[in-house]
Amino acid sequence: MTTNAEFFGELLRHFREGALLTQEALAKQIPCDRSFVARVEAGTRVPQESFAKRCDEILGTGGALAKLWGKVDWYPQVEHPDWFQRRADMDAKAVALRAYQERVMPGLLQTPGYAHALFARDTSSDEVEKRVRARLSRQPRFLADDGPLYVAVLDESCLRNAVGSPEVMREQCAHLLSVGRRPNIRIQVAPAGLFGLVRPWGSMSLIELPDDRWVYSESLDRGHFNNDPAVYARFSRTYDVFRADIPSARESAALISDVMEGYEHHEQARPQRGDLDQEQLQRQQRRRLPRNRPRVHVRRRPRPRQQEP
Repeated sequence: MTTNAEFFGELLRHFREGALLTQEALAKQIPCDRSFVARVEAGTRVPQESFAKRCDEILGTGGALAKLWGKVDWYPQVEHPDWFQRRADMDAKAVALRAYQERVMPGLLQTPGYAHALFARDTSSDEVEKRVRARLSRQPRFLADDGPLYVAVLDESCLRNAVGSPEVMREQCAHLLSVGRRPNIRIQVAPAGLFGLVRPWGSMSLIELPDDRWVYSESLDRGHFNNDPAVYARFSRTYDVFRADIPSARESAALISDVMEGYEHHEQARPQRGDLDQEQLQRQQRRRLPRNRPRVHVRRRPRPRQQEP
């Protein structure tokens, strides 16, 4: 039985082939990686609405892909950890979300590759895909055209901590730049070397629901909720002052671009380092090869004695 995601992928492939484009050619025009186009067509990756709209523009589909994207139930069956289900339910109803994150990217901003690499560190292979699907299931509401306000302040460590590979981190940075251009999303970065900042005490979220407000934070295996108005007001004030003291969303985008460029150079340098390592290994092996040529002993002729005057 074909899933909704597979049907979307088949339709994308139909339009792409009708336009006489390869996956790589389409990816360059979007732009994104060819592997992402391949996974969307296979029904194993969930695209963003912006991806569907861009494909419509390139392939001249009259908006067919974007219309289908809005009707697809991308995550019909997901299971969140029991301790996190309450937070996921809040995300489904929130009218505004302001967050501060340290060390790793916020779940609402993670790419599939980043989430997979993150969970693969300490999760069995059977559980990784399930947890990735659960995490990504929270994103479409915030990435929709009429999504709720989402302001994310990232500590610079989120950009610098290596997760997966340089390619994973480059894609993650590109994703931040892309979603940061949406009208309801703003992303700012708090530089590590900026002195005098009064930072929140660890990662936290300020969640505004239609009829209530909550402060949310996490420990290793549980979530912590507090809707005391005084507590919310105190954390909200700290957050707003902190956000005002760091670079703007536009300035932060420039920093993210610089970090992304660094990961691109890292990717390009890997083959070169590999070639050098291989050359050094070959030199070492050549030094260790036995010499099969017979040694020729040359007898030196005695020097004639000088005659005395």
